[in-house]
Amino acid sequence: MAEELWLYILLIGLAGFLSLGLSLFSYYKLQDAPGGRQYMIAAFLSAVFSFAYIFELTSSTLEEVKFWLGAEYLVMPFIPGFLLWMCVRYAGIELRQRHLYLLFLPPIITVFTHHTNELHHLYYTSIRLRADTSFSTVELTYGPLFYVHALYLFLCLATSMVLLLLQLKKSPFRFRMQIVLMVLGLFVPIAANYFYVNKYSHTGIDLGPVSMSLSFILHGIALLSYQMFNVLPIAREKIFDSMREGVVVLDQRGAVLDYNQAMLKVVPEFNPLAVGKSIHKVLKDPRLAALICKGKECDYECSIEGSVEHYQVRFSPVFHKNKEVIGSIITFMNISERVILQDKLKKLASFDGLTKVYNRTYFLDKAESLLNSSVSGASLILFDIDHFKQVNDTYGHEAGDLVLSQVAREAKSHLRADDLLGRYGGEEFIILLPETTPEDAFLIANRLRISIAACLVKVDRSPVQVTSSFGISYIGASEAFSLDHLKLTIGKADQALYAAKRNGRNNIQVFLEEEDIVLNDSF
Repeated sequence: MAEELWLYILLIGLAGFLSLGLSLFSYYKLQDAPGGRQYMIAAFLSAVFSFAYIFELTSSTLEEVKFWLGAEYLVMPFIPGFLLWMCVRYAGIELRQRHLYLLFLPPIITVFTHHTNELHHLYYTSIRLRADTSFSTVELTYGPLFYVHALYLFLCLATSMVLLLLQLKKSPFRFRMQIVLMVLGLFVPIAANYFYVNKYSHTGIDLGPVSMSLSFILHGIALLSYQMFNVLPIAREKIFDSMREGVVVLDQRGAVLDYNQAMLKVVPEFNPLAVGKSIHKVLKDPRLAALICKGKECDYECSIEGSVEHYQVRFSPVFHKNKEVIGSIITFMNISERVILQDKLKKLASFDGLTKVYNRTYFLDKAESLLNSSVSGASLILFDIDHFKQVNDTYGHEAGDLVLSQVAREAKSHLRADDLLGRYGGEEFIILLPETTPEDAFLIANRLRISIAACLVKVDRSPVQVTSSFGISYIGASEAFSLDHLKLTIGKADQALYAAKRNGRNNIQVFLEEEDIVLNDSF
């Protein structure tokens, strides 16, 4: 075999091993980088193509040459498509599925027509071995479909170069060196294939695989020295669609220009057909449409998959170079966790930790709000546990806590939905009964008094029985409700409570407004 052929085989083998090495490197290091996976596949296909061409060059018969030529054409037509796809991803452009179908339809047609060439001779009109060289090389006479493939290859590589060159102006030096090396790596196969197709190679050897050695050396320098895929511009879709916040972009007329995937959770009606339509025509929730129409930061609550979600809606104007507003960005930030935490903190601040009823401060706030609403009158009950200090002294404070909790549960069980119950202090509880006369309040208090007296709390297997004393006062409809007036009414109930204690405990006393005195324990 001629020395010249060995030189070509060495160069093609070098190209194959470089391609294979870069493909393996990409597999382990670059799969998640924009364009990294496409680069890995293109490098692997180039390696297969180079090794298959070595076997073609070392073949001694036309049948062997045709076999290896067919092997080359199983992979080679797809290399330009993957290189273009790589550059598109590097430039931050996301191809849709239909675009990928169009991109790889020509190489599929090329593979099919090449392997059925014997039936139609549209790819090669003739295939024969050359007799004017010192080693066996194939001479091909091209048919029309070959030039279709050559045009596809040129367009893919040329488009790839243009896409990369467009990134030069807006890229820093580090990116520029990457881009220049990648462009040179893409230009080399174009030049080599030009010489081969126009039969400028006197030996008939395809210079495409030979050029791969130089091409992948350039790619290798860009990859290893300048970290070609480690510091790439990240695709807009990766940033936009990976945001946790829902984002919708509107033009100055309120038409939808863009939205991200997170926005679909908030507004499921967004779809590609919504782009270009007015936001108000897209939205089905009139509350949300009204909030967006105001254009001011606000909170929005909606139900998603059966759970209530809370969002903070923010508006950011988009300015033109002359500071003219040309659109707006609306961001939906999920604040559900914060709202839930605030509710929990509010609950902790509103309820007594032991008895799980309202604490004194929150009870007064709720009572004032309730009395300022359309309530025509209300009764107020103040009661405490008789001889509670003896319970603590005899059985301990833990037993006292059990008694307080049990009394609170009994009180809650006797109240209506609109009634308010709070722990007023120590062993003292307070109840507000809206729309309730003193006579009805007396009946409710008496049922509760009997229930508490009948309840036994076990402490170390010993039953503890307690009783309670009650004082009742009333707020009429004609009175002006205020916190001071509420406290005055509580003071009257307190007078009635002390009267109940003086009367022997375990009874109920009512404060009579007309006589400003406390009267008996029954009506």
